[in-house]
Amino acid sequence: MALDDGSLVDRCKLGDSCAMERLVLKYQDRLYNTLLRFCGNEDDAAELSQETFVKAIESIRSFEGRSNFYTWLCRIGLNLAADLCKKRVNLGSSLDIKTAQMQNAKDRLGAFLSSSQQDPAKLVQLKEALEILQSAILKLDEDLRIMIVLRDIEGFNYDQISQTLGLEMGTVKSRLNRARKNLRENLEVLVQ
Repeated sequence: MALDDGSLVDRCKLGDSCAMERLVLKYQDRLYNTLLRFCGNEDDAAELSQETFVKAIESIRSFEGRSNFYTWLCRIGLNLAADLCKKRVNLGSSLDIKTAQMQNAKDRLGAFLSSSQQDPAKLVQLKEALEILQSAILKLDEDLRIMIVLRDIEGFNYDQISQTLGLEMGTVKSRLNRARKNLRENLEVLVQ
């Protein structure tokens, strides 16, 4: 019998480890991909995913159900990712991180494209376009980058973004507008 998230959370609150395992299995890939798009590094995304589930297990009793479970889980993960970014900026390694993130993205994309059976010329063009887009996204400030990741890549609606980030709806809309404007500007500079 398939249980919905609410039932699984209720069982988790009672100490049912099987229910938490089902939630982890259900959301681990989606959470990893969200965090990977935000931080651009596979190792960081994997570590952040694990930390997120540990925090979720520790604080499951505080989940009130005002948002869906994944929105709550994603908020935990994005807060951890933001903390990691701040820590690294404070350590002065921001440029090295972005360079490593771009190389990691290029390596993953290259592996995907080389395994594909499409026209090589089109694959080269696609790879170049995706590299430019990834570079433009990584150049955005963290608060704007997360808007692009959640709305345009993950497909969150405004309400989900508002709940995930703890922002007012107007703030979500204005930041998303500013993020898209800055992304366009970054793309124009990179394409010239």
